[in-house]
Amino acid sequence: MFFLSWDSLLRVAVLGVLGYVGLIVLLRASGKRTLSKMNAFDFIITITLGSVFASLLVSKSVTLADGLLALGLLIGLQYAMTWLYVRSTWFEQLVTGVPQLLLWQGRYLEDVLRRERVSKEEVQAAMRVSNVTDRASSAAVLETDGTITVFSVGDEGQPHAMSQVRLD
Repeated sequence: MFFLSWDSLLRVAVLGVLGYVGLIVLLRASGKRTLSKMNAFDFIITITLGSVFASLLVSKSVTLADGLLALGLLIGLQYAMTWLYVRSTWFEQLVTGVPQLLLWQGRYLEDVLRRERVSKEEVQAAMRVSNVTDRASSAAVLETDGTITVFSVGDEGQPHAMSQVRLD
């Protein structure tokens, strides 16, 4: 069907505006962390919020109150998770993992590359983007958000210049 009724269109328009305003209010009330630089958990919440919002708009069985409650519940759970996240190292590692060293002073850490499913070519691409040409004095770290941080390492093992590249 191409057109059901004017009432159907009006419902989508009204719920879209009210749902959008409600979502903005909920996101602002939850703080900046809700939409911050994403780790896997934040990504899941963002996708889920979009799915709930879409259901609110197009499903006649979902009322505005149902949709706003679902959005509020997800944002509240995300707030609780991040509250625990910043107070517990154990919980932080459970939710986001830990950064993994992929390359150290020219030597690829093969077991880590395999476990994290990162190829040498991806590390080399990150090095090129970061303008790091000397692999022997370089290091690369897979960050918890999926970016690869590349930096030069001096003789004393201290980082010099750093750059981050996102894996796509």
